[in-house]
Amino acid sequence: MDSGNLAWAVAATALVLFMTPGVAFFYGGLVKAKSVVSMMMMSFGALGLISVLWILYGFNMSAVESPWAFSGNPFADIGLGSLDDNGLVGAAYGATFAIITVALISGAIADRAKFGSWMVFAGLWATVVYFPVAAWVWGGGWIMSLGETFGFSTSVIDYAGGTAVHINAGAAALALALVLGKRVNFQKGAHKPHNVPLVMLGAAILWFGWFGFNAGAEGTFGLLGTEDSSVGLIIINTIGATAAAVIGWLIVEKFKDGKATSVGAASGAVTGLVAITPACANLTPGWALLLGVVAGVLCALAVELKWKWGFDDSLDVVGIHLVGGLIGTIFLGFFATETGLLLGGGSEQLILQVIAALGVLIFSFVIAYIIGFAIEKTVGFRVKNEDEIAGVDSTVHGEEGYAIVE
Repeated sequence: MDSGNLAWAVAATALVLFMTPGVAFFYGGLVKAKSVVSMMMMSFGALGLISVLWILYGFNMSAVESPWAFSGNPFADIGLGSLDDNGLVGAAYGATFAIITVALISGAIADRAKFGSWMVFAGLWATVVYFPVAAWVWGGGWIMSLGETFGFSTSVIDYAGGTAVHINAGAAALALALVLGKRVNFQKGAHKPHNVPLVMLGAAILWFGWFGFNAGAEGTFGLLGTEDSSVGLIIINTIGATAAAVIGWLIVEKFKDGKATSVGAASGAVTGLVAITPACANLTPGWALLLGVVAGVLCALAVELKWKWGFDDSLDVVGIHLVGGLIGTIFLGFFATETGLLLGGGSEQLILQVIAALGVLIFSFVIAYIIGFAIEKTVGFRVKNEDEIAGVDSTVHGEEGYAIVE
């Protein structure tokens, strides 16, 4: 990498790392005041644990020599002692994706999870699911090679993580929500955000950091300033799709509830960011706007399904990340530049996108359910009902989010 690519790669790594505290603020504001410390600690716990595991062996697992290998050899270079400087920059950038993917899952089990059990789950899920899936999508694995396997003229598109990050995390979140069950007094309107400005701050940090998330690879792969660079397209799509999703979400709120809310605007922004993640480099800006509106509308409707179907996805990880990731990934099958079905590319792109999305969804859900169920039946995953009512901040961490001194 030249100095410009190197500088942007370092900056992008810092931006994506900052997204995990953004998740902590976003989730922290959405829960009740007696759970804010617990909620934020699950993100910071993931930041600490997954960073260590990625350096020890996760990065080694994220690339494969054969398309049909489950993962890379975790023992190939323990501690990354043999990587050169450029390789270490790329490894650091990859670590930030692993961290935030795990942190996203925690929103589905807000108010009722033991911190130690969460950390056990985070380490096991990252090892068995995220590290291999990263290899499948970006490291030469079966998803990356699926088009060639079928003899197609195109390949699966997932520029920054529609499958590896959002569908992956959303499916795991659904599994954990089912394992831990419903919160005490689970009903619509019973659990309101305790700090809306904190939610807005978290969403703003996420939107800010997402430019590193989507455009960061341009630096780590040394593409900036070359004819292969698409950083301008990525940046404008990251702005446009996100803004359009805010509008789409707020329109649904206005028609459905009569009011457009700030939490809805923040949720719409995150939804747009999720949807554009896989598609940021392969849509023209007009189609990115359409994607944002579609994702904002559909995800605003999807978050209501938990009340109808009875699963307690506390902070709408399923409705935003799983559904938004599916929308962004499959939208490419129709509108990807040159290869989309409705842009003259035939059905190949759509077939590949659907297979990749469903493959990751099913794998992540099943393994997350098994890990979560095993933890719940052994050391316990969910706190006691009385501890939930008292507040997990004090019962699990011995702290309070807000100390009022008279």
